[in-house]
Amino acid sequence: MLTSIEGRGVVVTGASKGIGKGIAKVFADRGAKVMLAARGAEALEATAAELAAGGATVATHVCDVSDWDAVQGLVAATVETFGSLDVMCANAGVFPQVSLAEMSPEDWDAVMAANLRSAFLCTKAVLPEFAKKPGGRVVLTSSITGPVTGFPGWAHYGASKAGQLGFLRTAAIELAKLGATINAVMPGNVMTEGLDGLGEDYLATMAASIPLKKIGSVADIGHAALFFASEEAGYITGQTLVVDGGQILPESLEALD
Repeated sequence: MLTSIEGRGVVVTGASKGIGKGIAKVFADRGAKVMLAARGAEALEATAAELAAGGATVATHVCDVSDWDAVQGLVAATVETFGSLDVMCANAGVFPQVSLAEMSPEDWDAVMAANLRSAFLCTKAVLPEFAKKPGGRVVLTSSITGPVTGFPGWAHYGASKAGQLGFLRTAAIELAKLGATINAVMPGNVMTEGLDGLGEDYLATMAASIPLKKIGSVADIGHAALFFASEEAGYITGQTLVVDGGQILPESLEALD
């Protein structure tokens, strides 16, 4: 069993739905005090109410994580509300699908801002808090798409997720001076609201291409983030953890026969 994270102040960005909501629930269920951050106030409050109904200690903060002033405000609000900020889960991101031929420079910049710039800003913003005591944790939500695999329409997304890992390695060296770590979870296919409308046949085909024969859950990603935030992972930094049911392993579908 991992050392208790009970009472620690945790920020989860992009927490109103999907993987972010799953990460927030895993931490909240273990007694962490969780600041839920997202751009949409209504969905954010609905998630907070759901978690609080289960006894969780949560608060909300509307935040555009691509905006430096907004991210600083998120950190300040977390410290004011909970007394500390011990773990930053920089999860927020977007993944609009558009081909290279149709992708505008503005499309590219928007994804880079939401995914890559935000990882930098969220990490930079916690440095003053982490300097107060050792043990700070940053956990990035990257992806297998970009660092390992590719998919049509996600050139900008893949580049942003690969870029997070390049940022991660140098950031780890600098955070180490504060006794803090930064690591990244790399999800494969995960069952979120975004897959709801794809139909059972599509989901079955997707699951069939994964050695474990099932699509991952948001809790699977949350548990990986929890490990990186634990004291037991205190000697791990600048590293990645693929959580994909073995999705990236087969050379072809024939390998799964």
